Amino acid sequence: MVRGKVEMKRIEKASSRQVTFSKRRNGLLKKAYELSVLCDAEVALIVFSPKGRLYEFSSSNMQKLIQKYLELTKERNTGIEVEQHMQQLRHEAALMLKKIELLENSYRKLLGHNLGTCSMEELQSIGEQLERSLKNIRSRKAQLFKEDIEKLQTKEKFLLEENERLCKEIWLKQRHVQEKVGQQEIGSCSRSAQ
Repeated sequence: MVRGKVEMKRIEKASSRQVTFSKRRNGLLKKAYELSVLCDAEVALIVFSPKGRLYEFSSSNMQKLIQKYLELTKERNTGIEVEQHMQQLRHEAALMLKKIELLENSYRKLLGHNLGTCSMEELQSIGEQLERSLKNIRSRKAQLFKEDIEKLQTKEKFLLEENERLCKEIWLKQRHVQEKVGQQEIGSCSRSAQ
């Protein structure tokens, strides 16, 4: 009697699911044992039941096999990650080279070189781009001049105020000196009168 193909989906009835789990688990453990004996392979099998019970098989020490597995997968993953990163860097480098080439070509055309291969539309586009650039340059230049003028006007105002303050200070000192001289003259006159 030939058994039909079993549809791979979760068994709804709990008792049937438990019976199937037990039979398949035992079969899986038996196959792992046979593989280790027949092929002299190191085999480790870990199964958790739906209720959380642990079933395991190991042809040698389970801890050593798990450690070996972790070391090998770490090396493999590191190698794969490095290769993927290298591929990504190569791709980015190729894109950058294309961009650099386009920028250098555009720069040469803006300088007036290699214009022989340009169409009328390209030449017009380059001309418009140069006009926009000149407009931006002139605008920036005017802005810088305006800022410099404002700074110089502020400095001029400060220097005029400083000059006025110094003039007042000099005037006050001269007046003070004249008053002292005047008092000394008055004092010498009164002594001579006595």
